[in-house]
Amino acid sequence: MLPKRKTPSRDAPGAAHPEASYADALRQGLEQAMDLSDRVVVVGQLVDYAPGVFGSTTGLVERFGTERVRDFPVSESAMTALGIGAAVAGMRPVLVHHRLDFMLYSIDAIVNWLSLWRFKSNGASSAPVTIRAIVGRGWGQGPQHSKSLHAWFAHVPGLKVAMPATAFDAKGLLLESIFGEDPVIMIEHRSLFGLKDRVPEFPYRVRFGQAAVRRAGADLTLVGAGVMVPFALRVAAQLAEHRVEAEVIDLRTISPLDLETVLSSVEKTGRLAVLDPTWGSFGMAAEVISRVAERRRGSLRADPVRIAHPDSHTPMSSALEAVYYPEQSSVVERLRALVSGR
Repeated sequence: MLPKRKTPSRDAPGAAHPEASYADALRQGLEQAMDLSDRVVVVGQLVDYAPGVFGSTTGLVERFGTERVRDFPVSESAMTALGIGAAVAGMRPVLVHHRLDFMLYSIDAIVNWLSLWRFKSNGASSAPVTIRAIVGRGWGQGPQHSKSLHAWFAHVPGLKVAMPATAFDAKGLLLESIFGEDPVIMIEHRSLFGLKDRVPEFPYRVRFGQAAVRRAGADLTLVGAGVMVPFALRVAAQLAEHRVEAEVIDLRTISPLDLETVLSSVEKTGRLAVLDPTWGSFGMAAEVISRVAERRRGSLRADPVRIAHPDSHTPMSSALEAVYYPEQSSVVERLRALVSGR
């Protein structure tokens, strides 16, 4: 019996939930999913290792055994094929990739099999595979451990793409993914794993396609996902020191995309900046901006702005990496100019 969807409000009276880190929220989500259904299995390299995958699978093998928490050889394509077969047979597999970059070895299985399984069966069969893909940054990660290819996967019909920015959403979106009927790629930025949030101890689900307004403002709309949400909040706080009030929208998922929340904000502020944790060209930022232009062009009082990485691979040098990623003070100045019309 799969659990019903339950989404608690963190702002509800008496909702004094304990704090948990992003990594621990993921671990809680996996543990509770496995408690709720013996069809949930966790598969990946070193998922049964004592420290867990950056702390997110710690203790699971001791509780559920190696039949349900399975180490897997370094063969991403085979692991995805196994996940598809298990899902079609009625299981709810969660595949864990330490780095999204190497998940690309399974691109054929994801695009040509997983994404279209329900479509080809006319809804008679589903393949509810959840893929956790982690993105690195810093400490010499370089170009092969730092790519966030969310726009690639959002481009493919049949795949859902989640990008949780908080511990609360990490757990809720993970449970929603596991107990939904569609394949999901959940992109987790490694730098978020230590961030803490109020996280209910009971199982709950966060709906896909429902963005969250993290900060209200009337001068500028900042739209972000994943790791760019805390960055956007820091930028908004610094803008407020200059009497610019920015509204910060956390998309939570980019497929499906909650455009209505973005449009409502843009109608109020008249200005839009999209913060995208990947290359600037052909990405999520471009999609959000074009959809806003198509639907609310008359609401825009200034040209929209993309805040993203340069169209270059990530350098390994710490000094060059500091220049590569968006820098807070320069972004603040750019957005101040946007509001002032300079």
